[in-house]
Amino acid sequence: MTDVLLIDDSLTVTLSLQSALNLSGFAVEVAHSGQEGIDLISQGLKPSIIITDINMPGMDGLEVIGQVRQRLRFTPVLVLSADTSNESRQRARELGASGWLAKPISTKDLVRVIRQLVPHLAKA
Repeated sequence: MTDVLLIDDSLTVTLSLQSALNLSGFAVEVAHSGQEGIDLISQGLKPSIIITDINMPGMDGLEVIGQVRQRLRFTPVLVLSADTSNESRQRARELGASGWLAKPISTKDLVRVIRQLVPHLAKA
């Protein structure tokens, strides 16, 4: 089972976060575009939480949130983005985002938020 679906177009970000989250005990699936992430979900992937960037070419993170909400109504969607505009945050909330974190973020803080949003992932 996949704990985390990480959607970000930056190879550096995905490699870094995937490694850090794996070391923290999470099973991570990576998508390098919004469309790739939605395709994985359409093919049956049911992660415990989705983490998405906002600014991506093609399908951006806001579109991802809207598409996820049509498919996985109750799965938490966490935005992890360098975009800190109030407009983007408000739109993400309206579309159903569960939270917003600004890049860069420490692994410790990211893991804490994941475990708050998905308590069954809290490893003893």
